[in-house]
Amino acid sequence: MSVKYLKYLLSTLLGIISLHQIALSQVNYLKITNYKIYYGWASHYPQDWVIVRQFENEGKSYYLLVNPQTLETKVDEPSFYKVKPMTLSGIRDFFKNTPYERALRNAEKQSVNIQDAGIESGMPKETGISLTADLCPSHRPLDRIIFTDIFKEFQKVERPAPVALSITGIWMREHPQDLEWLKKMQADHEIYITWINHSYNHRVSAKLPLRENFLLEPGTDINFEVLETEKAMLKNGLLPSVFFRFPGLVSDQQLVFKITDFGLIPVGSDAWLAKGQKSQPGSIVLIHANGNEPLGVEDFIKLLQSKTQSIAKKQWLLYDLRESVDEEFENNN
Repeated sequence: MSVKYLKYLLSTLLGIISLHQIALSQVNYLKITNYKIYYGWASHYPQDWVIVRQFENEGKSYYLLVNPQTLETKVDEPSFYKVKPMTLSGIRDFFKNTPYERALRNAEKQSVNIQDAGIESGMPKETGISLTADLCPSHRPLDRIIFTDIFKEFQKVERPAPVALSITGIWMREHPQDLEWLKKMQADHEIYITWINHSYNHRVSAKLPLRENFLLEPGTDINFEVLETEKAMLKNGLLPSVFFRFPGLVSDQQLVFKITDFGLIPVGSDAWLAKGQKSQPGSIVLIHANGNEPLGVEDFIKLLQSKTQSIAKKQWLLYDLRESVDEEFENNN
């Protein structure tokens, strides 16, 4: 059996899993209590899962789980699994040869960067990109043209088309209609969204230096910024992914390790279009879809238009961020 065919089968399987997770992720957990970090091993033959969160909703207990091989996440009830509570170090050692742990280690190795710490690119040998669009707090409406143009270009060759959205708690609170519109696109299988935690408040100062800005601002409650965003996602029927994007792509080594201690993989970008960075095969592209970055949106639309013929021939595609990162670290030590 050829490697190419195996990749095709994996891609098809991930697509089926994604559609199943869409249905699960549409559940709105409106009465969440006791939401906390919880690490453990959960087994439902033949698959092992990493437990990263535990919470209750309307009298029932739930886990947020990560597939360490595919980076897929899901919410499920404990009764379906054989469970063993573990420490974070125990979990990371137990799953040390998986793409999940390798991605965490890689992000930590790049943690000295003040900007762009984390995973910056996915599959370098593939022709295409992983698109990430940030939804920082904004008074402007969602740039819906990004998503309608993606569907228009890819509907015949890649449906649903995968995108990753870095979402903040404040954006969810202030833009309920735009959020419902995105959820409908996903429910209609026009796009598949990987929801990235982008912090709750996304504080930023025009005066402070980078080392004291964004999440590095003194007094920032990182537990609130991470966990309240996850709770807001679950309340809005979104499935939290295993990824985290630093506001402004700004962090320091201590902050990176705090995020990996949540079991989250920091994801950066090697192609922030509005800053003039050009995408390469396998790039994790960054644009802002919150109405604040028209130049980046315009550049992405131009990029799509320039690839129309290649898209039609399946020679230039959008890649699921989970699959892209998974394959990048599948065989790396």
